[in-house]
Amino acid sequence: MSKERARRREAREREAAVRTAARAAETERRERHAARRRAVTSRLPRRSRPTGVLAARRRRQNATTIALLVALNVLVFVVFPEWSVRAFVLCVSLLAAPVLHTLLFRR
Repeated sequence: MSKERARRREAREREAAVRTAARAAETERRERHAARRRAVTSRLPRRSRPTGVLAARRRRQNATTIALLVALNVLVFVVFPEWSVRAFVLCVSLLAAPVLHTLLFRR
């Protein structure tokens, strides 16, 4: 009876040792991954997006202006087959973008 208990205890301890080793290996892998990530991200510039009501409004306004200009250029691309017209409208839309933005969203 005691030999059987000793055998079972030895098996439990062996399984516990295997689980502990697996846990240690996983922890070491996570630490290596975190160290690699820190090494890479420490070289990159910090990029923080402004938060708040004003920043959200400005992002929405800029997105609206860009969407309108892209829609205009897609429409011109579909309607006019000449590349000269397409290029001209693209250049004009790029130059007129600040004016359009000011006209759409007066402060």
